[in-house]
Amino acid sequence: MSRKFEGDRILIATHNAGKLEEMRELFAPLGITVVGAKELGLEEPEETEDNFIGNARIKAHAAVQATGLPALADDSGIEVAALNNAPGVYTANWAETPDGRDFDMAMQKTHDLLEKANAPHPRAARFCTTFVLAWPDGHDEVVEGSVEGTFVWPMRGKTGHGYDPIFQPSGETRTFAEMTHDEKNALSHRGNAFTKLLAQCFD
Repeated sequence: MSRKFEGDRILIATHNAGKLEEMRELFAPLGITVVGAKELGLEEPEETEDNFIGNARIKAHAAVQATGLPALADDSGIEVAALNNAPGVYTANWAETPDGRDFDMAMQKTHDLLEKANAPHPRAARFCTTFVLAWPDGHDEVVEGSVEGTFVWPMRGKTGHGYDPIFQPSGETRTFAEMTHDEKNALSHRGNAFTKLLAQCFD
């Protein structure tokens, strides 16, 4: 039996401003106050697992232990079929620099690897996410979401974050970065997972 969320405040265990804004928009209709890990001065825990669910669990439970608030974490990534589903769980790592994350660099790296591999077009890709909602007593609920699409080049669009400028969802002519937040949320891996989370823990 899934546990229902009964509070009016939830901690989103992310330091990613774009991700936090998406979650604020998704939670807004529920009347639940969303607070981000960075706002509370939380450290980012080391993500030591090689899968999305393991890393999401690390982030969610670390945030709960630090604050006593129920916390929602997600671990997300883009999987490019011709690269054996890389970067996958290491999506953010590919963007790491000494001065923070540079996703333009990461997208360029992905494109260069596809060119080097002479990968045929269209270049299938998908975004995946795993949500873990954790409570102070250690209980958690898990949901997963994904969206299929194509890796496109060059980058297109100025909205969104991360790899959005190179991901064109199946059946669409625009990348995520060319869509409004509402349009993206209706199609995205995170929106897909959120719909499942609502049914599991909020309805």
